Amino acid sequence: MKNIAVIGAGTMGNGIAHTFAQFNYNVHLIDISETALQKGVATITKNLDRMLAKEKISEADKTATLKNITTFTTIKDGVKNMDLVVEAATENAALKTKIFKELDEVCDTNTILATNTSSISITQIAAVTKRPEKVIGMHFMNPVPIMKLVEIIRGYNTNDKVMNAIVELTKKISKIPVEVNDYPGFVANRILMPMINESIETLYNGVAGVAEIDTVMKLGMAHPMGPLQLADFIGLDVCLSILNVMYDGFKNPKYAPCPLLVNMVNAGKLGVKSGEGFYDYKESRKAETVAKMFV
Repeated sequence: MKNIAVIGAGTMGNGIAHTFAQFNYNVHLIDISETALQKGVATITKNLDRMLAKEKISEADKTATLKNITTFTTIKDGVKNMDLVVEAATENAALKTKIFKELDEVCDTNTILATNTSSISITQIAAVTKRPEKVIGMHFMNPVPIMKLVEIIRGYNTNDKVMNAIVELTKKISKIPVEVNDYPGFVANRILMPMINESIETLYNGVAGVAEIDTVMKLGMAHPMGPLQLADFIGLDVCLSILNVMYDGFKNPKYAPCPLLVNMVNAGKLGVKSGEGFYDYKESRKAETVAKMFV
């Protein structure tokens, strides 16, 4: 397995492409937007420069990594002769199933199809293809080049050969694979998102302020960042989407998103990427200033 296509040049997609390319895989980065592709490659270059400054890689490593990445604006052209395709599009079930229908039609019959979904059923996605045994989940963590964990999610029909191949591939890119079964939210988000949602509920109910809630979790529970800051970093729209997937999947009210979260997403307050969430990021991305509405 040497040729890898990545669909989506956003935060997760460019991070996945960066990681495979850094380990000398031939990577095709695909996005319908040429602007998104340019931005994605610029992000990869910036991250490589940061690694270079910290002496984690050499100038030759940077050059080789970038040389290993080719960009495409169509799926059909980008997936030719690929051993693996990793879909990293927006966390939307309808979009992902549409992409997988197309992938099934244009990819070689032996190509493994993986999704980076953080919550949507692998079995549901695989069902729109004629190769459900070759569909699997690879849930990378953000930021991809740094975080070691990859949740490997087995769909109902994923076969052992595909599972073993993806586990071994994950190890080859210096990540740690953890095999999990296909239920809404898998493991990471099934545990993380209710904690984030409960933190928002705690704020919503006036128990404590933004900085106070995050401080308690950082100092009391040894979390590297507070749950509200983490929600901003993930993207409040992404948090809402994942909670909705779990709520729909389990029909359990404990997964129902907090009304404050829903309102913030509707208002476009999405966290770091929009410049404001629970914190104000206009001057700094370090969550140093609580957003005005919570002061």
